[in-house]
Amino acid sequence: MKNSLKLLFTLMLLVVLAACSKPGSPGVNGEQGQGGTEDNKEAGSSETGELEPEDDAKLVVWANSEGEEGEWIRYVAEKFTEEYGFPVTIEEVAHTDAPGKLQTDGPAGLGGDVFMAPHDHVGNMNTAGLIYENYFADEYNERFMESAMQGVSIVSDDELKTYGFPLAIETVALYYNKDLLDSMGFEPAETMDELIEQSKQFMAQNPGSYGFMLEPGNFYFTHAFLGGYGGYIFGNDNTNPDDLGLNNEGAVKAGEFIKMIHNELLPIKKEDITGDVIGSYFNEGKLLYNMTGPWALKGHLEAGVNLGVTTMPKLENGVVPTTFSGVKALFVNSYSKYPKAATTFAKFATSDEMLLKRYEITNQLPPSIALLESEEIKENEYNIAFLRQAQHAISMPNIPAMELVWGGMEVAFTAIWNGSEEPKAALDKGAKQIREAIDSQMK
Repeated sequence: MKNSLKLLFTLMLLVVLAACSKPGSPGVNGEQGQGGTEDNKEAGSSETGELEPEDDAKLVVWANSEGEEGEWIRYVAEKFTEEYGFPVTIEEVAHTDAPGKLQTDGPAGLGGDVFMAPHDHVGNMNTAGLIYENYFADEYNERFMESAMQGVSIVSDDELKTYGFPLAIETVALYYNKDLLDSMGFEPAETMDELIEQSKQFMAQNPGSYGFMLEPGNFYFTHAFLGGYGGYIFGNDNTNPDDLGLNNEGAVKAGEFIKMIHNELLPIKKEDITGDVIGSYFNEGKLLYNMTGPWALKGHLEAGVNLGVTTMPKLENGVVPTTFSGVKALFVNSYSKYPKAATTFAKFATSDEMLLKRYEITNQLPPSIALLESEEIKENEYNIAFLRQAQHAISMPNIPAMELVWGGMEVAFTAIWNGSEEPKAALDKGAKQIREAIDSQMK
């Protein structure tokens, strides 16, 4: 009798644990539970360690459905349906819009089962309970670049947890006009001192042209110098919002460097230096060096620019500027009725086969270690440059406090660039504004 009761109790406990676990387990209607990864693997996987998708699954995927990315996601959906038999509907929701839209559509049961989003929304999405953990985190940490996995992971309940399935990684690097360099007898600059000297000589011989341009109020770009000089955003590898390094000694040096670039190379108000303005100068052969990302490559090539791309030149301290890297990833909606099928789709879409297809269609760099070593990618001179710069990049912080940094740093660097405040005063004021905003948010 006692053994029968023990067996009955054990069976009841297993049922409760199964119902409470995350997408790897046979939960009820996709309800989000609290089980850990190991529990999921025991409760919801087959003997091969793969998930067993819900029999009646019908998936909706939110993604950039236009252009090249749309062509790829439709290809993935078709192949997934061929292999698994589940219908997939693609809905146009821009990856930058998906996190906000899911806030309202998710709880109402209207959200995509799988959706594409930038990695820096992970903190907010996790806090709001919108996303499931990546069931295959251990495997992905072995397959993908460390910086990409850092981007889709976050400390939650005092434990580092992985949520996304990385699709692409990007960072900024230094574009240069080969014809203009040749006309001046220059080689691509390897140091910022060299770039500054070349720029001055080029501008002296070509009135109305510029040697170097960047968007001075955009912290996505100016962080490269702040990080390179020893400034930082948050402590503990950008996980501790109580520790700000935005106005330390290194950050102030970066501010002084930005001020010098304005005074000596680019004496134009911040408001008149947009990405479109910079792109036009480069396309028209009136700009020697341009600091931008892979998204600009196609337009410059179509404009007929004979260009090259290289890593950012070293600062006077010998450090390559620390650019931001961004990661596009797929996430599984925690309100999905089919969490196991959705997770299976996310894994299928981020297999090396599908990511190579994505690269062939979009030319966006996959963060898969195996693919980055492939000849197809390494033979592309532009991709090699961005990959080299990525070794000196850090993922944009993805904790919720990061959204409060952008505005404060834009104000600070705009004041430095336009000359309304000295670097230390501007950065002190910006850091104070950000500190107060974080304290207010956390109350």
